[in-house]
Parts: sequence; C-alpha cells; structure tokens
Amino acid sequence: MTEFDTAAVIRRLRAAGCVFAEDEARLLVAAAESEEDLDTLVVRRVAGTPLEHVLGWAEFRGIHVGIQEGVFVPRRRSALMVDEALALVAERPVRTVVDLCCGSGALGLAVLTELGSTSVELVAADIDPVAVACARDNLAPVGGRVEQGDLFDALPDGLRGRIDILLANTPYVPTDLIPRMPPEARDHEPAVALDGGPDGLGPARRIAAGAPGWLTPGGSVLIEIGTEQIPAATAILTGNGLTAAIARAPDLDATVAVGHRPPISGR
Repeated sequence: MTEFDTAAVIRRLRAAGCVFAEDEARLLVAAAESEEDLDTLVVRRVAGTPLEHVLGWAEFRGIHVGIQEGVFVPRRRSALMVDEALALVAERPVRTVVDLCCGSGALGLAVLTELGSTSVELVAADIDPVAVACARDNLAPVGGRVEQGDLFDALPDGLRGRIDILLANTPYVPTDLIPRMPPEARDHEPAVALDGGPDGLGPARRIAAGAPGWLTPGGSVLIEIGTEQIPAATAILTGNGLTAAIARAPDLDATVAVGHRPPISGR
C-alpha cells in the first residue's frame, strides 16, 4: 500500500483557501492510486475544480451519487425536497415520481433508495445531455428512466395525469446574482442549472403552469426556492389552480414550495 503525505496535501489545500482542508485531504488520499494520481487530484482541486468533480461523486443523504464534470452538484439543502416527498408518500399511495431538472438524478435516487420500493416508477429529465448521461448511470441500478428535453417536453405523453410526486429542483438564482456565486458553481456548473431568469422564478413559473395537466388528482409538485421568493412562488402556484404550502428547514437554509392538485370531489 502506498503511503501518502496527508499533511502535505492539507497544507496545499489550506494555502489554496480550502476551508475543510483536512476532510478534503482525507477524501483525495483515499481516491488516489499513486503519488502521481494524488498530485493530479490535488492540482485540480487547488485550481478551483469542485471537490465532487475531482472525486467523481458527491454524498447526498448518505448515498454516493456519481458526478461528472460539468454537472450540477447536489446541495445539502435539497435534502428537504426528499423529506417532503417521503412525507407525501406516507399520506397516500404513490406509483409515479418524476424528477425534472434532475442534474445527476440525486433527488430521484434518494427517494427511491429510501423508499426501498421496486413498485414506484421513476422518470427523470434534464435539458443538458451531460447531466442526462450522468443521471442514467446513477438511476440505472434502481430502474429509473432518464429523458432529455426541456421540462415537460422531455416526458412521455403517457405520464399526463399520472404523476403523484413531481420534484423540480429548478434553477432559481436571479440572473444578476450569478456573478456573485462562488467560483466553484459559477465557473464549473452549467449556467442552465443556475440561472432562473430576472427574478429567479422563470423555470418555476413554467413548472407550475404545466403541473396541473401532468399531476394525478391529489398529486404534488415540489420546487426548491430561496426564502425571499416565498410570496412570489406561493402566488405562482395558487395562480395555476394549485393549493400552495411552504416547507422550511432553517438548519439547511432550505425552502421548498409545494403545490397540490386538488383531488377529484368525492374521493
């Protein structure tokens, strides 16, 4: 077994401004197969490449999710989306889950993994072909299907009116704020996964407008938003005939707008 100088790696990472140098050094050392390999990994990290892109995976809710370069890295805050989805599953039977703007497929993967069910159909979709390839690798083991296209245009028509839970981690950063994002996101993740338009809610509006036609009666759409977007997101959902609710997890700095399609009267 090759012995690596972990202390030297930590020093290099600290000098580059990595806040969690010790933890990152441990992961880089574990991933390296040789001194040369380790040096390559450290050079990439010091240059600003996201740790997840360097390692080729991200941890999300205890799951190792494969991450390719150029793919959006799942955020810890998005765990609230999974919590809310699982809470909905506990309330009513769920047969079909769709993960729009899926990126790596982390949300759908976490929901199916934690459900431990093989009876739930999972369909994911993204407009970015790199993300689609990454999601296919991640979701194949759980039987998930991944399509490429622009939001609902990517979905097979047979899903209309059948979706029980629609996860939509849409981009919600206002365009003018993109330059203020950390370089790891701004320079290494696709703009299409970050830029939500002038107020950050452009994609959310399109999701809310299309959701009623795709959700089953009583089905729900979950959209991650910023806290300051709560009033506008609530109005967007109710304006499209959905019953709106807001979920918050301050410890995660996470906010999710939830829209419920009313059930058919009498059921």
